[in-house]
This record gives sequence, structure tokens and C-alpha cells, in this order.
Amino acid sequence: MNKIKIGISAGDINGIGLEVVLKTLTNEKILQYCTPVIYASTKVISYHKNIVNIEFPFQVIKDLSRPSTEKVNIINCWQDNVNITLGKASEEGGRFAYIALERAVTDLKAGHLDALVTAPINKEAMKMAAFPYPGHTEYLAKYLGGENLMFMLHEDLRIGVATNHIPVSEVSAMLTKDVLDQKLHTMHQSLKIDFGIERPSIAVLGLNPHAGDNGVMGDEEEKLIRPVIIEAKKKGMLVVGPFSADGFFGSGQYKKFDGILAMYHDQGLIPFKLLSFGSGVNFTAGLNAVRTSPDHGTAFDIAGSNAADPSSFRKSLFAALDIARSRKEYYESRENALVKKTDRMQEQEDEVLEEDNE
Repeated sequence: MNKIKIGISAGDINGIGLEVVLKTLTNEKILQYCTPVIYASTKVISYHKNIVNIEFPFQVIKDLSRPSTEKVNIINCWQDNVNITLGKASEEGGRFAYIALERAVTDLKAGHLDALVTAPINKEAMKMAAFPYPGHTEYLAKYLGGENLMFMLHEDLRIGVATNHIPVSEVSAMLTKDVLDQKLHTMHQSLKIDFGIERPSIAVLGLNPHAGDNGVMGDEEEKLIRPVIIEAKKKGMLVVGPFSADGFFGSGQYKKFDGILAMYHDQGLIPFKLLSFGSGVNFTAGLNAVRTSPDHGTAFDIAGSNAADPSSFRKSLFAALDIARSRKEYYESRENALVKKTDRMQEQEDEVLEEDNE
């Protein structure tokens, strides 16, 4: 059985990204489960290897025509001498993160990789490097196609957000029935296809305090969110809400649902990180390829100190493996079912023809 090929983009070379990547891959058991491919440069990787003082078997490859299944593979995405300024946002940090991401996404889109795990980028550095997107999620949606949902994962806790990286002042205007319908559909399909939940239950949070209190503190719940939930139920989806976000998490109701749809970034990520920080996974659901990322940023404050915890990156790698397998099994099972159905249809057609000939 071929091992799943996992691409790993370097992220910001001035942050903790490569540190947590290397700490994860130093465990040789990882190679029993997948074929890792780091998109970076050997010079930068050697620099970070010296900081964490670890060794592991690797080979440099030009492309994915013959990757090693017994070693970590490294694709040199640039040959430049790089000025690494640990703990600081720089144009170089953004530029090389962008180059590594582009190369990895190109291979992912071409089918040379089964999944991608992205190390953290710094938004200020990416802006310096003229990266024209708010973050990974928007870039990947543009180049990989499909829908997109920022879906945060930790054990059985799965929180998606209806709006991604936008100012709070713009959230209400961005929320439309079409947007909410698409996000709900994407979450529902992902729970079925990527996590194997046949009939997933989904909770939807309200936008306003106390979910609007029947229009006293805003009418988005009654005019927008509730009608979308009603339509989703008509389509056979098990969707409940809108819930007041504070009571929903404070009372532990979140434990009763397979997925939770928050209306904006901090509404979903603050409770998520309180419940999971350091071991959560950011998954972009709905894309035509699998992508995960650790739930933390570049952590410039500890970059170069060898203090970064690799737990979230390790979980992101295994989440990518699990989702890639689940997605493959889901579609293969449907293909087999279609073949069986087609064969039966042919048998029935043959029986009818025999009767006609008689």
C-alpha cells in the first residue's frame, strides 16, 4: 500500500514553524505512516536544525517523481542566501514563505501530494512580500477550488467560522443567506466525507449577544440565521440554533454536537483555543484537496529559543493523514457502489431483452 505523501510548507523562516516541523519529524515512526516532503531550502533547515540540535534521515529531491519512503524529503524552493532575523517580521520572511507555499500548492493541485500541512505565516511579513490574501485559507480557496470553511479541530470539538479574516465592523454586512447556506453545506459534507459521520448534528451560533433576544439586540438571527437553519432542515440536515454563544459554551452544550458554526473569527476561536490551545488543528474544509495547519502563529517571542511545543503541528500532520484516508475511502466506496448498481442494471436489461426475444 502506497504511503500518503504529505507536503509541508516552511512558513515564516523567522518564526517557530520549522522548529515544530523538525521536532515532529525527528520521530522516525512518522515515516511508517507517511512520506513527508518539506518545501523550504536545506540551508534554512540546517540553520533551524542547529537550534533544536536534532538529526534525522533526509534526502534532497528536485520533484516528486521518486520521493524516498524511508527518509524525509526536502525540495529546495530557492537557492538564495537568506538573512534570518529570528523573532522579527521581514520582507524576506514573507517572500520565502510565499515561494514555499506556491510550490507546495502547485504539487498538491497537480495530484503529486495527498495532503498539505502549512507551517505558520506572519500576516505583516506576507503583506511586505505583496501576498494579496488575508491568510492561507483565502489563498488556498483561490488556487485549489471548491468551497472553503475554516474548521478548527480538537478531538470531538469542531468549530467552523462563517466569516474568516475580516474586521468585526464588516461581519454583519458579509453575512448573507447564501454565505451561511454554503458554510453549513460545506460543514455538513465535511463531517460526512472527512470524518465519517453519517448524519452529523450541527449547532449554529447567533451573531448578537443572547442571540438577539428575539430582536431586542439585533435582528440578524430572525431575519437571516433562523431562515437558513429552517431551509437546511428541509434538506434533511440535522441543524439546531441559533444559540447564544456565551451560554452555549459555558453550559457545555458544545459537547452534544458534531460541528459548530460560529458567525465570525473570534466568536469561534476564543472558546476553541481556551479548550484546546497547543493541540488544536486548523483544517480548511471544502477544498478540492486536504490542508491542515497548527492552531498557533509564528510565535516570534520564543523563536530561536528551542521552547516551541510541536504538539499542534504533530496533530495537524496526523489529521491530514486521517482526513486524506477518510476522503479516499468515502469516494472509493461510492465508486464501488456505482459499479455494483450499474452491473445490476445491466443484468436487469439483459433479463428484459431475453423476455422480449421470447
